[in-house]
Amino acid sequence: MIKVGDIVSVIDDPIDGKVVKVTPEEIVIETEDGFEMTFYIREVVRIKSGEMIIPSYEEVSKNLQQKEVFKKRPKRTIAKSKERTISPMEVDLHINKLVKSTKGMANHDIINLQLDTAKRQLDFAISKRIPKIVFIHGVGQGVLKEELKYLFGRYDNIRISDGDYKKYGLGAMEIYIVQNPR
Repeated sequence: MIKVGDIVSVIDDPIDGKVVKVTPEEIVIETEDGFEMTFYIREVVRIKSGEMIIPSYEEVSKNLQQKEVFKKRPKRTIAKSKERTISPMEVDLHINKLVKSTKGMANHDIINLQLDTAKRQLDFAISKRIPKIVFIHGVGQGVLKEELKYLFGRYDNIRISDGDYKKYGLGAMEIYIVQNPR
């Protein structure tokens, strides 16, 4: 608490002086040159016999928060486009997600089932005007991924890209369905 007679220093300016008047929010100091100047209490720190009293972290933080420069601006909500807010349709093509058991199935049968599922789901998404669909194919040896690229290459109104690496790693591809082809 600063009181009359204390020696203070202004935080943002090289001004020192003796306190001659204190109000709840402001103080008046007499500088070493004899001028009287008025400052907000939060803009000064008390000095004791030429040495600065180190204010506590809480005092400094409180004073900085009250200054206009450090006041946080209210956050504006950024309206995202509809396309980014709708989560894409996901189709997991791992064989254990499609059938209970692969007993008696050859590799050829497994890949045909996965490709039929992918084609059926893509046709469904196109008919329902779903803009994005993610096919989770897994990493493996890349056979299913190449077959999917070939299958999707036969469609005119789609764009193919790798799925989100953070979410799927290397084992997914994202299909964007162009709703109004030009």
